Amino acid sequence: MKTKAIRLYGRNDLRMEAFELPPVGDDGILARVVCDSICMSSFKAAHEADTHRRVPRDVAQHPVIIGHEFAGELVEVGAKWQDTFHAGDKFSIQPALNDPDGPVGILSAPGYSYPYIGGDATYVLIPDAVMANGCLLPYAGEGFYPASLAEPLSCVIGAMHACYHTTPSSYAHRMDIRDGGCMAILAGVGPMGLAAVNYVIHRTDRRPSMLIVTDIDQARLDRARMLYSPDEAARNGIRLEYVNTSAMPNPVATLRAMTPLGAGYDEAFVFAPVAAIVEQADGLLAVDGCLNFFAGPSKADFRATLNFYNVHYASTHVAGTSGGNTDDMKEALAMMGCGLDPAGLVTHVGGLNAVIDTTMNLPSISGGKKLIYTHVDMPLTPLAAFADRGRENPVYAELHRLCTAHRGLWNVEAENFLLAHAGELHTDNSHHA
Repeated sequence: MKTKAIRLYGRNDLRMEAFELPPVGDDGILARVVCDSICMSSFKAAHEADTHRRVPRDVAQHPVIIGHEFAGELVEVGAKWQDTFHAGDKFSIQPALNDPDGPVGILSAPGYSYPYIGGDATYVLIPDAVMANGCLLPYAGEGFYPASLAEPLSCVIGAMHACYHTTPSSYAHRMDIRDGGCMAILAGVGPMGLAAVNYVIHRTDRRPSMLIVTDIDQARLDRARMLYSPDEAARNGIRLEYVNTSAMPNPVATLRAMTPLGAGYDEAFVFAPVAAIVEQADGLLAVDGCLNFFAGPSKADFRATLNFYNVHYASTHVAGTSGGNTDDMKEALAMMGCGLDPAGLVTHVGGLNAVIDTTMNLPSISGGKKLIYTHVDMPLTPLAAFADRGRENPVYAELHRLCTAHRGLWNVEAENFLLAHAGELHTDNSHHA
C-alpha cells in the first residue's frame, strides 16, 4: 500500500512524500487515517528534531511521520489481532505507548518516533507494540473528528484525576478533584482550557459546585460563554462564571472573595506557562487545595514562587501532568460516544497539503485546534472564512451553512460533506489562514 505523509528529517525539515508501506504481516494492522488534530507538541518536535526526547537520533536517515491526535478506520488486520480488531473498525490511538523496544525506548510514540505511523498520513502501518500495549482504541461514536480530539481531551482528564487532597489526621491521599468543591481554571479559554470546561460540566461521577474560568481576552471569554454557558452548567449543578482579570488591581483578592466565606479554591488549574498566573493560582488555594500546573513551558528553567508557609500549615499541594494515559483516552472516547462534542475546540480545517506550514507556524496562528483531513487538498481555513470563500466555491458555501446550523461550530454533517466533496474544492494554495 502506498501512503502520502508528512515526514520529519531534521530541525525545521518537514517533507510531504509518497512511499510504500511494508506488508502488514501477522502482527500489524493497516489503517486509513481520516483526520489529525495538530498539536503544539508537533511544533516542538519539528523545531527540535533529533534533540527532542521522543524523536530518534537518526531521524535524518530514518524519517518519522508526524501527528499524534488522529482517527480513522482499519483496513487490513494481521492474523495475530483478527480476534480483537476487524476491517472497518473506527479507531483512535493513545500515543504514549511505553514501548521499551521502540526507536527511542519507552518514550517512543506514534507521531514522533516511528517511520510508518503518524497522524499526518493517508495510510499507516500500526505496529504490534500499539496493540500489545492496549493503545489501539475503538471508537463507536459518529464522525471521526471527536476521536481525533480524544487525545487532547484525555490530557485534561488526566489532569483532573491527578489532583489530590488529604484525609485529616492521616497521610492518605484522595485522588481527583473534590466533589462539590470550588475550582478555578486560569487562562482557561484557549483550546485546552475549553476542553477542561467541557469535561468538567459534563462529567457525571463528580463535579465542583463552583467553576471560575479566567482570561484577559474578552472576545475569547465571550466565545467560551457561548460554547459552554452558565445556564448549561447550572443544569448540571455547577455555578459557572467567566471572569476577565485584565483590569483587576488584585485578582487574587477578587477571585477568592467569590468563594464561600472567601475560603479559596480546592483546585486551581494553570493553563498558561506564565509565572504570574502560577503565583495567582497559589494565592487562590483553600486549605488542602491543589494547584495543577497543566501548561507545558518551553523553557527548562521556568520558575515561579510558591508560598511554603501554606504548604506547611494549610496543606496546599502542587501537581503536574503531561498528557493522559490509556484509561483517560478510553474515558474520553466513551464520553464522546455518549454525545460529548469537542467541536468547540476546532477553529480551522485544512488538508494534508496545509500540514507543513501550519505545524511550523502554529504559535502564530490564532484560534483553537487546527483539524487536518489527510485525504483532502485544502488550505488551512478558519471556519469563520467559509462564508467569504463560499462566494467563489459552493463547497465552502455549504460548509458555512452546515456550521451556521451548529452555532458556527464544526460538526459531523460538515465533516461528511467535506469528505464527499473535497475534489470540488479546486484548492488555491495562495490562501492562508
